[in-house]
Amino acid sequence: MAYGLNDLLALFALESIEENIFRGQSHDIGTPQVFGGQVLGQALAAASRTVAGRPANSLHAYFLKRGDVQAPILYEVDRARDGGSFSNRRVVATQHGEQIFNMAASFHVAESGLEHQVAMPHVPGPGELRDLETVAREFQGPLPARLQRFLARERPVHVRPVDPRPFLAGEPGAPVKHLWVKTAGPMPPEPVLHQALLAYVSDYELIGTATLPHGFHATREGLQVASLDHAMWFHRPARVDEWLLFALDSPAAAGGRGLARGYVFTEDGRLVATLAQEGLMRVRRS
Repeated sequence: MAYGLNDLLALFALESIEENIFRGQSHDIGTPQVFGGQVLGQALAAASRTVAGRPANSLHAYFLKRGDVQAPILYEVDRARDGGSFSNRRVVATQHGEQIFNMAASFHVAESGLEHQVAMPHVPGPGELRDLETVAREFQGPLPARLQRFLARERPVHVRPVDPRPFLAGEPGAPVKHLWVKTAGPMPPEPVLHQALLAYVSDYELIGTATLPHGFHATREGLQVASLDHAMWFHRPARVDEWLLFALDSPAAAGGRGLARGYVFTEDGRLVATLAQEGLMRVRRS
């Protein structure tokens, strides 16, 4: 089934049901449940629809249940507070009368202030690398069946890994990934849409980074991986139709859960977002 950029953008054109309640649709990307990044991005888009002139500066979310791809998702926004420079929103997503996700988000009036940031890693630029699909087609070893199905579909986002091996091979390695990401075409200029799409792609490879020391790929059959929570801090405006470097690592895994974190940089080295996620990592015993 085709899944191009226009299909992805359509997911964020939420239908307004009544004040503070929005309805979103889903797209089947080959997984048995709704992609977590879609719910995250739609929830941020819903919250942003209730705030004027203030971009998001952070969000903290919990994934409670698997989403049903065949059913719409309702997003109810609680306008918790509108202060002089900050607004706070709480969002609850429901399907079939049950909560599947909740999120708190903060919005901040743009202002100047003190600045510093971590340095961007020294890695090859996107012009020196190839898309993940191209690398996978030339890979000599076996690919997990779920990864094959995922790569066989048209994708609205280009992914260029600095080192393809953590994406393809099932060999133990350091819990680190670097990948360049951008949409497959130009996007409308609205900052709210770019923030929602950045939230969407932020769920691509985070928890998969925590599986790397154990020789598992996140799409391997027999490994149950699911996002449990997700946090983002937006430091500066960014366009998702321009190359962004995701520098990801995992400091720990224990108790059937793994923790991953990441920095997002523009091509010229500006830090635009920081990410963190804990996810379920459960090996199914046969």
